[in-house]
This record gives sequence, structure tokens and C-alpha cells, in this order.
Amino acid sequence: MTVGGIISAIVVGLVIGALARLVLPGKQNISIVLTILIGIVAAFIGTAIAGAIVDTNGFSFVQLIIQVVLAVIGVAIVGGVSGRKAVGR
Repeated sequence: MTVGGIISAIVVGLVIGALARLVLPGKQNISIVLTILIGIVAAFIGTAIAGAIVDTNGFSFVQLIIQVVLAVIGVAIVGGVSGRKAVGR
């Protein structure tokens, strides 16, 4: 991955993290910073997965869909884990 690819993955990750929160129903009990970090990680992993499946030179809807799905999964997992409270304490 080139420096330009890394920078674009970070920028796309910002948007993807926000999209993930919009797609998930209900309230996620995580900070926006954590959501953005999840989006950035999803952008990197989604780019790698999409690169193995299709040619990703330029804009690719397949790549974007994979990234958003990964971000939604990440936000749901982190939101579920951090949203739990101890019962009976």
C-alpha cells in the first residue's frame, strides 16, 4: 500500500465510521473518536480484502461495501461490549 493509499484509507475511514453508526439501529454507547478509529481499521482491512477479490484501481463500490460492512460489524461489537453494565453491583 502506498502513502497515498494510506492517507485515502484514513480519510475514507472517517466517513465509513460515521456511516456505520448511521446504519446501525439504536444508540451506540461509544465515542465518536472510537467510531472513527473503527472506520479507519475497517477501511484498511476492507481495502485488502477487496484488492484480493476485484481490481480496485480508482473507486470501487465492492470495496466501499466491504468497508462499510466491516465498520458496522466493528461498531456493533464494540458498542455491545462497552454498553454492557454489571448487574447486581
